[in-house]
Amino acid sequence: MGLLETVKDPRDLARLSGTELEQLAGEIREFLITNVAATGGHLGPNLGVVELTLAVHRNFESPRDSVVFDTGHQSYVHKLLTGRQDFTTLRQQGGLSGYPDRAESEHDIVESSHASSSLSWADGISRARQLTGEGDRFVVAVVGDGALTGGMAWEAINNIAADKRRRVVIVVNDNGRSYAPTVGGFADYLASLRPTIDSLRTTPAYERMLDWWKKKLQDGGPAGQFTYKSLHAMKKGIKDWWAPQGMFEDLGMKYIGPVDGHNLQAMEHALNTAKAYGGPVIVHAMTEKGHGYAPALANEADQFHAVGIIDPETGEPTEMPGARSWTSVFAEEIADIADERPDIVGITGAMLIPVGLHKFAERHPERVIDVGIAEQHALTSAAGMAFGGLHPVVAVYATFLNRAFDQLLMDVALHKAGVTIVLDRAGVTGPDGPSHHGMWDMAMVQIVPGLHLAAPRDATRLREELREAVAINDAPTVVRFSKGSVGSEVEAIERLHDGVDILARRPEGSTENDVLIVSVGAMSELALDVATRLGAQGISSTVVDPRWVLPVRKSIIALAARHRLVICIEDGVRAGGVGSRIRQEMRAAGVDTALNEVGLPVEFLVHGSRSQVLERVGLTAQKITHDVVAQVLGTKVPFARPLPGQEHPTTGSLPTL
Repeated sequence: MGLLETVKDPRDLARLSGTELEQLAGEIREFLITNVAATGGHLGPNLGVVELTLAVHRNFESPRDSVVFDTGHQSYVHKLLTGRQDFTTLRQQGGLSGYPDRAESEHDIVESSHASSSLSWADGISRARQLTGEGDRFVVAVVGDGALTGGMAWEAINNIAADKRRRVVIVVNDNGRSYAPTVGGFADYLASLRPTIDSLRTTPAYERMLDWWKKKLQDGGPAGQFTYKSLHAMKKGIKDWWAPQGMFEDLGMKYIGPVDGHNLQAMEHALNTAKAYGGPVIVHAMTEKGHGYAPALANEADQFHAVGIIDPETGEPTEMPGARSWTSVFAEEIADIADERPDIVGITGAMLIPVGLHKFAERHPERVIDVGIAEQHALTSAAGMAFGGLHPVVAVYATFLNRAFDQLLMDVALHKAGVTIVLDRAGVTGPDGPSHHGMWDMAMVQIVPGLHLAAPRDATRLREELREAVAINDAPTVVRFSKGSVGSEVEAIERLHDGVDILARRPEGSTENDVLIVSVGAMSELALDVATRLGAQGISSTVVDPRWVLPVRKSIIALAARHRLVICIEDGVRAGGVGSRIRQEMRAAGVDTALNEVGLPVEFLVHGSRSQVLERVGLTAQKITHDVVAQVLGTKVPFARPLPGQEHPTTGSLPTL
């Protein structure tokens, strides 16, 4: 039995010697490489926080002390140390979540994987501890250097620093090499002194002494004040030269580090020092993503930030490459458009490759801007660029548009800015779980005046609609597509005058059918399957793809008037979604055809494959067909319009209110 198998709870770490802890760190890395290689997941970030996580759990008492992970994709080590060592179904339906999950453990707190929010959680938890008489309990927030590019983190630091009594320890996991490693004999000498000096600086006696001298000198007239200012400036200059702490201490935060995040003894000493201070402290740990795994370190793109199923020895994918991804199609097309139009600029929030702007950046590096994890800034900056004569293309995951809604509404749309927003991973994304599903976007943008929304069904339509989007310069445009493979081309049998595509008529050639099926984006194959199944039941149908979901095309309303029932199939939430918008436009035009919205429920959908999640919520051809047949037969609401001579079905007497 290895040491890892004996660790069922963080308290088990206290009995281990230094040598055993080093052995345990090695076992954890072996475990992660073997298991994540078999399931896929966030490998590189977790290999980089092994010693850091061990030190946190050795020095603090979770769950009495609250440990909060920013984004949470680096919480695998935390899971192992808190009794969760079955990774065989990681990120699969019924298995471990890839992020902290309160249903799994009392040691997990923040489930959302949206970056830069952990420090606000720490602020709130520590305030609650104070107000409920439990101010002796610590809050430890583990936040990456990347997350510190988000403005929300600095808003939180500003508030945390204002109260010197709160026991908040912020561990900055700096794996981005934002500071070059120091080398040479003098640097080594300073590094050997740093733990002693950090310990001195964080003792209450040191703080009291500084306050006494500060008051004494400032009360000593012009000479004393000059002496204080000179000494303070010299002290600050030496500190800023010695370590990158100035910004934190200017905000009032005590700073410890930089510390080698892979040196367990150094990490423990730094955390112990922070703990002894008893107030808000920053511990700056330098780590290496993918540490200890050569294939990850050799991967220049992202050091195995997230991997599919791989060979643990080589790091090479074991699965055959699938069909082309939506992202790759976008990447090629936006780069080609940028070649043709010098006014096109790309904006990404720390995700150049994942959202497909890397090819654009390779050809025109000066026209692609990475703003960091700062979606709010990205949208308002884009509005400014549009004012300056450019056409920005902001590419983000659909779930992260939530963070920038105010900027989309008040900075982009209100000012009629020609900004194109490209939403990757729209709809159900699968194994990353509730906070990564891009299911809120279409309902959210419905209320933005003047916005144009496109949902391409295949690669050809993505290229086509992207070009149409960047041609609009007096309003925001949104182009959204799914995660994963594009799938086969779905050709239209006819394009109507306003751009709506007719995908099928069952039976062929008919114009007056029973059911109008409005297919949104990637749901076209499902919609065509439903039409075929309805045909087998003697129910005729027309399948249309609006291409541009907003504004609602007049031809959709006209077609709705000629059918007995309309169903809208979308992979966004039903509440306030595309179907409900079409129904509103139908009523405004005096069309009373019943419409059924077929989409996602207003729920946080747990992780699983895309097909598993869709099946769980009833977005399958069999379920949809069953419901439509019942609606046409008049046994399920909304009822289809009756045929001539038929009585309108009824649900019975009205209830007494």
